[in-house]
Amino acid sequence: MSQPYGLACTGGLHTSLNEIEALKQPGVATKLINFEVDTDGGYRRISGYNLFGSARPNGSNKILGLQVYADGVIACSGTNIYFSQDGNSWLQINRASVAGSGDNHTAFTGRSTLARTNQGQVTFTVFESTFDYGLVLICDGANKPFFFRMEGTGANLNSRTFFAGEVTVSSTKAPSVGVIHDGHFVVSGADTADNTIYYSGTNDPTDFTSTGSGNITLTDKVVGLSSFRSDLIIFCQNSIFKLININDSTNIAVVPITENVGCMDRHTIQEIGGDLVFLSPDGLRTVAGTARIGDTELGVISSPIESIVKGIAPNINNFTLCTAILRNKSQYRLFYNTDGTADATAKGIIATLTREGFQYSETEGIKATAITSDFDKDGVEQTYHGDGSGYVYNHDVANVTSFFPGGTIGNIRAVYKTPNLDFGDFGTNKTLRYVKLSISPEGTISPTLRVRYDYESSTVSQPLDYILDSIPPPSIFASAIFNSNVFGATPDPLVRQAVQGSGNTTSFIITSDDRKSPFTVNGLYIDYSPTGRR
Repeated sequence: MSQPYGLACTGGLHTSLNEIEALKQPGVATKLINFEVDTDGGYRRISGYNLFGSARPNGSNKILGLQVYADGVIACSGTNIYFSQDGNSWLQINRASVAGSGDNHTAFTGRSTLARTNQGQVTFTVFESTFDYGLVLICDGANKPFFFRMEGTGANLNSRTFFAGEVTVSSTKAPSVGVIHDGHFVVSGADTADNTIYYSGTNDPTDFTSTGSGNITLTDKVVGLSSFRSDLIIFCQNSIFKLININDSTNIAVVPITENVGCMDRHTIQEIGGDLVFLSPDGLRTVAGTARIGDTELGVISSPIESIVKGIAPNINNFTLCTAILRNKSQYRLFYNTDGTADATAKGIIATLTREGFQYSETEGIKATAITSDFDKDGVEQTYHGDGSGYVYNHDVANVTSFFPGGTIGNIRAVYKTPNLDFGDFGTNKTLRYVKLSISPEGTISPTLRVRYDYESSTVSQPLDYILDSIPPPSIFASAIFNSNVFGATPDPLVRQAVQGSGNTTSFIITSDDRKSPFTVNGLYIDYSPTGRR
Protein backbone atom coordinates (compact mmCIF):
# COMPACT_ATOMS: atom_id res chain seq x y z
CA MET A 1 0.00 0.00 0.00
CA SER A 2 1.34 3.39 -0.99
CA GLN A 3 1.92 6.09 1.59
CA PRO A 4 2.17 9.86 1.23
CA TYR A 5 4.92 12.15 2.48
CA GLY A 6 5.05 15.89 2.10
CA LEU A 7 7.49 18.64 2.93
CA ALA A 8 7.33 22.41 2.74
CA CYS A 9 10.40 24.28 1.55
CA THR A 10 11.39 26.26 4.62
CA GLY A 11 14.48 26.88 6.70
CA GLY A 12 16.92 27.79 3.94
CA LEU A 13 20.44 26.47 3.45
CA HIS A 14 22.06 24.40 6.21
CA THR A 15 25.61 23.26 5.57
CA SER A 16 26.46 22.21 9.10
CA LEU A 17 23.73 19.66 9.91
CA ASN A 18 24.72 16.05 10.33
CA GLU A 19 22.53 13.44 8.68
CA ILE A 20 20.53 12.68 11.84
CA GLU A 21 19.80 16.37 12.46
CA ALA A 22 18.80 16.80 8.83
CA LEU A 23 16.17 14.07 9.15
CA LYS A 24 14.36 16.28 11.66
CA GLN A 25 14.33 19.30 9.32
CA PRO A 26 13.24 17.95 5.92
CA GLY A 27 12.33 21.40 4.54
CA VAL A 28 15.84 22.81 4.74
CA ALA A 29 18.29 22.67 1.85
CA THR A 30 21.74 21.10 1.80
CA LYS A 31 22.45 23.01 -1.42
CA LEU A 32 20.67 26.20 -2.40
CA ILE A 33 22.52 27.98 -5.20
CA ASN A 34 20.96 30.95 -7.01
CA PHE A 35 17.76 30.45 -5.09
CA GLU A 36 16.50 32.88 -2.46
CA VAL A 37 14.27 32.23 0.52
CA ASP A 38 10.94 33.87 -0.20
CA THR A 39 9.42 35.64 2.81
CA ASP A 40 6.02 34.28 1.68
CA GLY A 41 7.39 30.72 1.69
CA GLY A 42 9.38 28.51 -0.65
CA TYR A 43 12.67 28.87 -2.50
CA ARG A 44 12.67 31.20 -5.51
CA ARG A 45 15.20 31.03 -8.29
CA ILE A 46 16.72 34.50 -8.38
CA SER A 47 16.25 37.04 -11.14
CA GLY A 48 19.09 37.96 -13.44
CA TYR A 49 21.09 41.06 -14.16
CA ASN A 50 22.05 42.92 -17.31
CA LEU A 51 24.33 45.70 -18.40
CA PHE A 52 23.47 49.18 -17.22
CA GLY A 53 23.55 50.96 -20.54
CA SER A 54 26.18 50.51 -23.22
CA ALA A 55 29.25 52.19 -21.72
CA ARG A 56 31.64 51.63 -18.84
CA PRO A 57 32.37 54.65 -16.62
CA ASN A 58 36.16 54.43 -16.99
CA GLY A 59 37.10 51.70 -19.42
CA SER A 60 38.31 48.47 -17.84
CA ASN A 61 39.12 50.06 -14.47
CA LYS A 62 37.60 48.19 -11.54
CA ILE A 63 34.36 49.48 -10.02
CA LEU A 64 35.28 50.50 -6.46
CA GLY A 65 31.95 51.83 -5.25
CA LEU A 66 28.38 52.57 -6.29
CA GLN A 67 25.59 54.75 -4.89
CA VAL A 68 22.01 55.16 -6.07
CA TYR A 69 21.54 58.90 -6.49
CA ALA A 70 18.71 61.01 -7.94
CA ASP A 71 17.60 59.32 -11.17
CA GLY A 72 20.82 57.38 -11.69
CA VAL A 73 23.91 56.01 -10.03
CA ILE A 74 27.33 57.31 -8.92
CA ALA A 75 30.24 55.03 -9.75
CA CYS A 76 33.86 55.16 -8.57
CA SER A 77 36.23 53.59 -11.09
CA GLY A 78 39.99 53.84 -11.32
CA THR A 79 40.86 57.18 -9.71
CA ASN A 80 37.72 59.02 -10.86
CA ILE A 81 34.05 59.45 -9.92
CA TYR A 82 31.14 59.44 -12.38
CA PHE A 83 27.37 59.88 -12.55
CA SER A 84 24.97 58.42 -15.11
CA GLN A 85 21.22 58.33 -15.62
CA ASP A 86 21.21 55.52 -18.16
CA GLY A 87 24.66 53.94 -18.35
CA ASN A 88 25.11 55.17 -21.93
CA SER A 89 26.95 58.34 -20.99
CA TRP A 90 28.89 59.06 -17.80
CA LEU A 91 29.53 62.52 -16.35
CA GLN A 92 32.86 62.80 -14.57
CA ILE A 93 32.08 64.61 -11.33
CA ASN A 94 35.45 64.82 -9.59
CA ARG A 95 35.91 68.43 -10.67
CA ALA A 96 37.71 71.34 -9.07
CA SER A 97 35.86 73.04 -6.21
CA VAL A 98 32.41 74.35 -7.12
CA ALA A 99 31.14 76.83 -4.53
CA GLY A 100 28.63 79.66 -4.29
CA SER A 101 25.50 79.16 -6.36
CA GLY A 102 26.96 76.19 -8.22
CA ASP A 103 27.70 75.50 -11.90
CA ASN A 104 25.42 74.79 -14.81
CA HIS A 105 26.26 71.71 -16.87
CA THR A 106 28.55 73.53 -19.32
CA ALA A 107 30.52 75.32 -16.61
CA PHE A 108 30.80 72.15 -14.55
CA THR A 109 32.14 69.99 -17.37
CA GLY A 110 34.51 72.80 -18.29
CA ARG A 111 36.24 72.74 -14.92
CA SER A 112 39.53 70.99 -14.53
CA THR A 113 39.61 67.46 -13.16
CA LEU A 114 40.27 67.14 -9.46
CA ALA A 115 43.16 64.70 -9.40
CA ARG A 116 42.76 61.66 -7.17
CA THR A 117 45.38 58.97 -6.63
CA ASN A 118 45.26 55.32 -5.57
CA GLN A 119 41.55 55.37 -4.95
CA GLY A 120 40.57 52.44 -2.76
CA GLN A 121 37.25 50.70 -2.18
CA VAL A 122 34.91 53.53 -1.19
CA THR A 123 32.15 54.23 1.28
CA PHE A 124 29.26 56.62 0.61
CA THR A 125 27.01 58.59 2.90
CA VAL A 126 24.27 61.10 2.05
CA PHE A 127 23.45 64.32 3.94
CA GLU A 128 19.79 64.84 3.10
CA SER A 129 19.06 68.34 4.47
CA THR A 130 16.69 70.31 2.19
CA PHE A 131 18.53 69.46 -1.03
CA ASP A 132 16.71 67.91 -3.96
CA TYR A 133 18.79 64.73 -3.82
CA GLY A 134 21.09 65.20 -0.86
CA LEU A 135 24.81 65.86 -0.56
CA VAL A 136 26.90 62.74 -1.31
CA LEU A 137 30.15 62.33 0.63
CA ILE A 138 32.75 59.77 -0.46
CA CYS A 139 35.68 58.31 1.50
CA ASP A 140 38.24 55.96 0.00
CA GLY A 141 41.22 55.77 2.36
CA ALA A 142 43.57 57.39 -0.18
CA ASN A 143 42.23 60.91 -0.83
CA LYS A 144 40.45 63.67 0.99
CA PRO A 145 36.69 63.03 1.25
CA PHE A 146 34.87 64.23 -1.85
CA PHE A 147 31.42 65.81 -1.92
CA PHE A 148 28.93 66.07 -4.78
CA ARG A 149 25.50 67.64 -4.98
CA MET A 150 23.10 68.06 -7.87
CA GLU A 151 20.05 70.31 -7.84
CA GLY A 152 17.14 70.56 -10.26
CA THR A 153 14.51 68.06 -11.25
CA GLY A 154 14.46 68.45 -15.02
CA ALA A 155 15.08 65.25 -16.96
CA ASN A 156 17.98 66.82 -18.88
CA LEU A 157 21.23 67.32 -16.99
CA ASN A 158 21.65 70.64 -18.81
CA SER A 159 18.87 72.00 -16.61
CA ARG A 160 20.56 71.06 -13.34
CA THR A 161 23.07 72.75 -11.05
CA PHE A 162 26.21 71.07 -9.75
CA PHE A 163 28.38 71.42 -6.65
CA ALA A 164 31.58 69.47 -5.93
CA GLY A 165 34.84 69.59 -4.06
CA GLU A 166 37.09 68.11 -1.41
CA VAL A 167 36.60 68.15 2.35
CA THR A 168 39.58 68.90 4.56
CA VAL A 169 39.44 66.94 7.80
CA SER A 170 41.46 68.14 10.74
CA SER A 171 44.96 66.61 10.81
CA THR A 172 44.11 63.74 8.50
CA LYS A 173 44.00 63.50 4.76
CA ALA A 174 42.34 60.27 3.78
CA PRO A 175 39.70 58.63 6.01
CA SER A 176 38.41 55.30 4.73
CA VAL A 177 34.89 55.51 6.16
CA GLY A 178 32.37 58.26 6.75
CA VAL A 179 28.73 58.51 7.87
CA ILE A 180 26.20 61.20 8.58
CA HIS A 181 25.10 61.11 12.21
CA ASP A 182 22.77 63.62 13.85
CA GLY A 183 23.78 66.42 11.47
CA HIS A 184 27.51 65.66 11.54
CA PHE A 185 29.82 64.11 8.97
CA VAL A 186 31.81 61.59 11.01
CA VAL A 187 34.95 60.01 9.52
CA SER A 188 37.68 57.63 10.60
CA GLY A 189 40.14 55.05 9.36
CA ALA A 190 42.87 57.41 8.18
CA ASP A 191 46.23 55.70 7.97
CA THR A 192 47.76 58.50 10.04
CA ALA A 193 45.21 58.17 12.83
CA ASP A 194 43.29 54.93 12.42
CA ASN A 195 42.03 54.94 16.03
CA THR A 196 40.54 58.45 15.92
CA ILE A 197 37.12 59.63 14.78
CA TYR A 198 36.57 63.19 13.54
CA TYR A 199 33.21 64.92 13.29
CA SER A 200 32.21 68.07 11.41
CA GLY A 201 30.30 71.05 12.63
CA THR A 202 26.57 70.66 13.28
CA ASN A 203 24.65 70.56 9.98
CA ASP A 204 27.85 71.51 8.18
CA PRO A 205 29.38 68.31 6.78
CA THR A 206 32.13 70.04 4.79
CA ASP A 207 33.60 72.02 7.71
CA PHE A 208 35.60 70.31 10.45
CA THR A 209 36.51 73.56 12.23
CA SER A 210 33.07 75.10 12.84
CA THR A 211 30.94 74.94 15.99
CA GLY A 212 30.14 71.41 17.07
CA SER A 213 33.17 69.77 15.44
CA GLY A 214 35.72 67.69 17.31
CA ASN A 215 37.55 64.39 17.53
CA ILE A 216 37.85 61.43 19.90
CA THR A 217 40.68 58.90 20.13
CA LEU A 218 39.90 55.26 21.01
CA THR A 219 42.09 52.40 22.19
CA ASP A 220 41.44 50.24 19.10
CA LYS A 221 41.71 50.63 15.33
CA VAL A 222 38.44 51.85 13.81
CA VAL A 223 37.12 49.63 11.01
CA GLY A 224 33.65 51.05 10.33
CA LEU A 225 30.94 53.45 11.48
CA SER A 226 27.16 53.35 11.43
CA SER A 227 24.53 55.82 12.54
CA PHE A 228 21.97 53.71 14.36
CA ARG A 229 18.98 55.43 15.97
CA SER A 230 20.35 58.01 18.42
CA ASP A 231 23.83 56.46 18.66
CA LEU A 232 26.90 56.28 16.48
CA ILE A 233 28.16 52.69 16.47
CA ILE A 234 31.95 52.45 16.18
CA PHE A 235 33.19 49.10 14.88
CA CYS A 236 36.82 48.46 15.76
CA GLN A 237 39.22 45.65 15.01
CA ASN A 238 38.66 43.89 18.35
CA SER A 239 35.81 45.80 19.96
CA ILE A 240 32.61 47.77 19.38
CA PHE A 241 31.64 51.09 20.98
CA LYS A 242 28.84 53.60 20.74
CA LEU A 243 29.20 57.36 20.76
CA ILE A 244 26.35 59.08 22.58
CA ASN A 245 25.29 62.72 22.88
CA ILE A 246 27.31 64.04 19.94
CA ASN A 247 25.48 67.38 20.17
CA ASP A 248 26.08 67.79 23.90
CA SER A 249 29.71 68.71 24.53
CA THR A 250 29.24 68.23 28.27
CA ASN A 251 27.87 64.69 28.10
CA ILE A 252 29.38 63.31 24.89
CA ALA A 253 30.86 59.90 25.63
CA VAL A 254 32.11 56.65 24.13
CA VAL A 255 30.52 53.59 25.74
CA PRO A 256 31.71 50.00 25.10
CA ILE A 257 29.25 47.48 23.65
CA THR A 258 31.78 44.66 23.66
CA GLU A 259 35.53 44.58 24.03
CA ASN A 260 35.88 40.99 22.84
CA VAL A 261 34.38 41.01 19.34
CA GLY A 262 35.37 43.20 16.39
CA CYS A 263 34.40 43.80 12.78
CA MET A 264 36.49 42.37 9.95
CA ASP A 265 35.41 44.65 7.10
CA ARG A 266 33.55 47.98 7.01
CA HIS A 267 31.74 46.96 3.83
CA THR A 268 29.83 44.20 5.67
CA ILE A 269 28.01 46.59 8.02
CA GLN A 270 24.33 47.01 7.15
CA GLU A 271 21.12 47.86 8.97
CA ILE A 272 18.25 45.39 8.61
CA GLY A 273 15.30 44.43 10.78
CA GLY A 274 16.00 47.08 13.40
CA ASP A 275 19.57 45.88 13.98
CA LEU A 276 23.06 46.11 12.50
CA VAL A 277 24.64 43.08 10.79
CA PHE A 278 28.43 42.80 10.46
CA LEU A 279 31.10 40.19 9.80
CA SER A 280 33.15 39.16 12.82
CA PRO A 281 35.94 36.54 12.97
CA ASP A 282 33.40 33.89 14.02
CA GLY A 283 30.67 34.73 11.51
CA LEU A 284 27.86 37.17 10.84
CA ARG A 285 26.60 38.90 13.97
CA THR A 286 24.11 41.55 14.99
CA VAL A 287 25.03 44.37 17.33
CA ALA A 288 21.98 43.83 19.56
CA GLY A 289 22.65 40.09 19.82
CA THR A 290 26.31 40.67 20.63
CA ALA A 291 25.45 43.31 23.24
CA ARG A 292 22.88 40.98 24.82
CA ILE A 293 24.80 37.71 24.75
CA GLY A 294 28.41 38.87 24.53
CA ASP A 295 31.17 37.21 22.57
CA THR A 296 29.76 33.66 22.80
CA GLU A 297 28.78 31.75 19.68
CA LEU A 298 25.13 32.30 20.58
CA GLY A 299 25.53 35.83 19.22
CA VAL A 300 26.36 34.48 15.73
CA ILE A 301 23.43 34.51 13.27
CA SER A 302 25.18 32.61 10.46
CA SER A 303 25.50 29.22 12.18
CA PRO A 304 23.41 27.44 9.46
CA ILE A 305 26.15 28.29 6.93
CA GLU A 306 29.08 28.19 9.36
CA SER A 307 31.32 26.25 6.98
CA ILE A 308 30.90 28.94 4.29
CA VAL A 309 31.30 32.02 6.45
CA LYS A 310 34.24 30.69 8.42
CA GLY A 311 36.05 30.17 5.12
CA ILE A 312 35.98 33.94 4.55
CA ALA A 313 37.62 35.12 7.77
CA PRO A 314 41.05 33.45 7.36
CA ASN A 315 41.32 34.84 3.82
CA ILE A 316 39.78 38.25 4.49
CA ASN A 317 42.74 40.15 3.02
CA ASN A 318 42.41 38.28 -0.28
CA PHE A 319 38.73 39.08 -0.78
CA THR A 320 36.88 42.12 -2.02
CA LEU A 321 33.72 42.22 0.10
CA CYS A 322 30.60 44.24 -0.61
CA THR A 323 27.07 44.13 0.75
CA ALA A 324 23.66 45.65 0.22
CA ILE A 325 20.19 45.50 1.72
CA LEU A 326 17.34 44.69 -0.68
CA ARG A 327 14.53 46.22 1.33
CA ASN A 328 11.63 44.90 -0.74
CA LYS A 329 12.89 41.37 -0.16
CA SER A 330 14.15 41.77 3.43
CA GLN A 331 17.57 40.55 2.29
CA TYR A 332 21.17 41.11 3.26
CA ARG A 333 23.42 40.19 0.33
CA LEU A 334 27.17 39.70 0.73
CA PHE A 335 29.61 39.05 -2.12
CA TYR A 336 33.18 37.86 -1.55
CA ASN A 337 35.62 37.23 -4.36
CA THR A 338 39.24 37.68 -5.34
CA ASP A 339 40.49 39.42 -8.46
CA GLY A 340 41.37 36.03 -9.90
CA THR A 341 37.94 34.46 -9.29
CA ALA A 342 36.27 33.39 -12.53
CA ASP A 343 32.87 34.95 -13.22
CA ALA A 344 31.16 31.57 -13.30
CA THR A 345 32.43 30.58 -9.85
CA ALA A 346 32.05 33.95 -8.11
CA LYS A 347 30.33 33.53 -4.74
CA GLY A 348 27.85 35.39 -2.60
CA ILE A 349 25.49 34.88 0.34
CA ILE A 350 21.83 35.85 0.59
CA ALA A 351 20.43 36.20 4.12
CA THR A 352 16.65 36.65 4.10
CA LEU A 353 15.05 37.93 7.29
CA THR A 354 11.90 35.86 7.88
CA ARG A 355 9.55 35.54 10.82
CA GLU A 356 11.75 32.66 11.99
CA GLY A 357 14.95 34.70 11.71
CA PHE A 358 17.63 34.76 9.00
CA GLN A 359 17.52 32.00 6.39
CA TYR A 360 20.31 31.57 3.86
CA SER A 361 21.20 30.66 0.31
CA GLU A 362 24.19 31.15 -2.01
CA THR A 363 24.76 32.98 -5.26
CA GLU A 364 27.10 31.79 -7.98
CA GLY A 365 28.05 33.80 -11.05
CA ILE A 366 27.78 37.35 -9.66
CA LYS A 367 31.30 38.75 -9.35
CA ALA A 368 30.49 41.99 -7.57
CA THR A 369 33.25 44.35 -6.48
CA ALA A 370 30.69 46.95 -5.40
CA ILE A 371 26.93 46.94 -4.90
CA THR A 372 24.28 49.45 -3.94
CA SER A 373 20.55 49.19 -3.38
CA ASP A 374 18.44 52.20 -2.48
CA PHE A 375 15.40 54.20 -3.51
CA ASP A 376 15.67 56.57 -6.46
CA LYS A 377 14.01 59.99 -6.67
CA ASP A 378 10.70 58.32 -7.58
CA GLY A 379 10.75 56.00 -4.56
CA VAL A 380 11.60 52.88 -6.61
CA GLU A 381 14.23 50.55 -5.17
CA GLN A 382 17.15 50.21 -7.57
CA THR A 383 20.03 47.77 -7.26
CA TYR A 384 23.31 47.97 -9.16
CA HIS A 385 26.55 46.08 -8.95
CA GLY A 386 29.93 46.57 -10.59
CA ASP A 387 32.79 44.23 -11.40
CA GLY A 388 36.55 44.15 -11.81
CA SER A 389 36.33 44.82 -15.56
CA GLY A 390 34.62 48.19 -15.10
CA TYR A 391 31.07 47.16 -15.97
CA VAL A 392 27.99 48.35 -14.08
CA TYR A 393 24.87 46.18 -14.07
CA ASN A 394 21.22 46.40 -13.14
CA HIS A 395 21.27 43.75 -10.44
CA ASP A 396 18.33 41.45 -9.59
CA VAL A 397 16.17 42.74 -12.44
CA ALA A 398 12.70 41.22 -12.35
CA ASN A 399 12.19 40.82 -16.10
CA VAL A 400 15.76 39.72 -16.89
CA THR A 401 16.27 35.97 -16.90
CA SER A 402 20.01 35.70 -17.49
CA PHE A 403 23.39 36.77 -16.16
CA PHE A 404 25.59 39.10 -18.19
CA PRO A 405 29.19 38.83 -16.89
CA GLY A 406 31.69 40.90 -18.83
CA GLY A 407 28.99 42.00 -21.21
CA THR A 408 28.33 38.44 -22.42
CA ILE A 409 24.95 36.82 -21.85
CA GLY A 410 25.00 33.66 -19.73
CA ASN A 411 22.68 31.14 -18.09
CA ILE A 412 21.58 31.17 -14.47
CA ARG A 413 22.59 27.88 -12.89
CA ALA A 414 20.37 27.05 -9.93
CA VAL A 415 20.45 24.05 -7.57
CA TYR A 416 18.16 23.06 -4.68
CA LYS A 417 18.93 19.83 -2.85
CA THR A 418 16.90 18.37 0.01
CA PRO A 419 18.45 16.44 2.90
CA ASN A 420 18.44 12.65 2.72
CA LEU A 421 14.87 11.88 3.79
CA ASP A 422 13.67 8.74 5.57
CA PHE A 423 9.96 9.70 5.39
CA GLY A 424 9.68 9.21 9.15
CA ASP A 425 10.95 5.62 9.26
CA PHE A 426 14.68 5.13 8.95
CA GLY A 427 14.54 1.33 9.13
CA THR A 428 12.25 0.74 6.16
CA ASN A 429 13.16 0.45 2.50
CA LYS A 430 10.88 2.47 0.24
CA THR A 431 9.96 2.19 -3.42
CA LEU A 432 8.95 5.54 -4.86
CA ARG A 433 6.02 5.77 -7.28
CA TYR A 434 5.82 9.47 -8.11
CA VAL A 435 6.72 12.94 -6.91
CA LYS A 436 4.51 16.00 -7.08
CA LEU A 437 6.25 19.36 -6.98
CA SER A 438 4.47 22.52 -5.93
CA ILE A 439 6.01 25.12 -8.23
CA SER A 440 5.03 28.72 -8.89
CA PRO A 441 6.48 29.71 -12.28
CA GLU A 442 6.78 33.34 -13.40
CA GLY A 443 7.02 32.28 -17.03
CA THR A 444 7.49 29.05 -18.92
CA ILE A 445 10.16 26.90 -17.23
CA SER A 446 11.74 23.44 -17.67
CA PRO A 447 13.58 22.44 -14.50
CA THR A 448 15.19 19.05 -13.93
CA LEU A 449 14.44 16.62 -11.08
CA ARG A 450 17.11 14.22 -9.86
CA VAL A 451 16.36 11.45 -7.33
CA ARG A 452 19.19 9.90 -5.32
CA TYR A 453 18.91 6.95 -2.94
CA ASP A 454 20.92 6.03 0.17
CA TYR A 455 23.32 8.94 0.13
CA GLU A 456 24.06 8.38 -3.60
CA SER A 457 25.57 4.98 -2.85
CA SER A 458 27.27 3.35 -5.82
CA THR A 459 25.75 0.01 -4.78
CA VAL A 460 22.21 1.32 -5.26
CA SER A 461 20.66 1.83 -8.67
CA GLN A 462 20.29 5.58 -9.29
CA PRO A 463 17.72 6.68 -11.90
CA LEU A 464 18.44 9.08 -14.73
CA ASP A 465 17.44 12.72 -14.37
CA TYR A 466 13.84 13.66 -15.10
CA ILE A 467 13.43 16.68 -17.34
CA LEU A 468 10.07 18.11 -16.37
CA ASP A 469 7.70 19.06 -19.15
CA SER A 470 7.61 22.74 -20.02
CA ILE A 471 5.63 24.32 -17.20
CA PRO A 472 3.61 27.41 -18.20
CA PRO A 473 2.85 30.28 -15.86
CA PRO A 474 -0.61 30.46 -14.34
CA SER A 475 -3.19 32.25 -16.46
CA ILE A 476 -5.57 34.93 -15.31
CA PHE A 477 -8.89 34.65 -17.10
CA ALA A 478 -9.36 37.27 -19.79
CA SER A 479 -5.75 38.37 -19.69
CA ALA A 480 -3.84 35.40 -21.14
CA ILE A 481 -2.62 35.31 -24.74
CA PHE A 482 -4.11 32.56 -26.84
CA ASN A 483 -1.66 29.68 -27.45
CA SER A 484 0.73 31.17 -24.91
CA ASN A 485 -0.79 30.45 -21.52
CA VAL A 486 -2.96 27.60 -20.27
CA PHE A 487 -6.41 28.51 -18.98
CA GLY A 488 -7.30 26.77 -15.76
CA ALA A 489 -3.75 26.69 -14.41
CA THR A 490 -3.52 27.25 -10.68
CA PRO A 491 -1.21 29.71 -8.91
CA ASP A 492 0.74 26.77 -7.40
CA PRO A 493 0.43 23.89 -9.87
CA LEU A 494 1.41 20.41 -8.70
CA VAL A 495 3.73 18.97 -11.30
CA ARG A 496 3.50 15.15 -11.24
CA GLN A 497 6.53 13.09 -12.19
CA ALA A 498 6.64 9.29 -12.08
CA VAL A 499 9.96 8.11 -10.62
CA GLN A 500 11.84 4.84 -10.28
CA GLY A 501 14.05 3.21 -7.70
CA SER A 502 14.09 2.39 -4.01
CA GLY A 503 16.19 2.95 -0.95
CA ASN A 504 16.21 3.54 2.76
CA THR A 505 16.68 7.31 2.30
CA THR A 506 16.04 9.61 -0.66
CA SER A 507 17.20 13.08 -1.60
CA PHE A 508 15.73 15.26 -4.33
CA ILE A 509 17.66 17.77 -6.41
CA ILE A 510 15.87 20.40 -8.51
CA THR A 511 18.08 22.21 -11.00
CA SER A 512 17.89 24.62 -13.89
CA ASP A 513 20.64 26.00 -16.10
CA ASP A 514 19.03 28.27 -18.63
CA ARG A 515 17.73 31.75 -19.39
CA LYS A 516 14.13 31.07 -18.54
CA SER A 517 11.90 32.73 -15.98
CA PRO A 518 12.29 32.51 -12.21
CA PHE A 519 10.15 30.04 -10.32
CA THR A 520 9.46 29.20 -6.68
CA VAL A 521 9.61 25.66 -5.32
CA ASN A 522 7.05 25.60 -2.51
CA GLY A 523 7.21 21.94 -1.50
CA LEU A 524 7.28 18.29 -2.50
CA TYR A 525 4.70 15.53 -2.17
CA ILE A 526 6.05 11.97 -2.45
CA ASP A 527 4.06 8.77 -2.91
CA TYR A 528 5.95 5.60 -1.90
CA SER A 529 5.46 2.01 -0.80
CA PRO A 530 7.34 0.39 2.10
CA THR A 531 9.07 -2.70 0.73
CA GLY A 532 10.66 -4.29 3.76
CA ARG A 533 12.46 -3.50 6.96
CA ARG A 534 16.22 -3.44 6.97
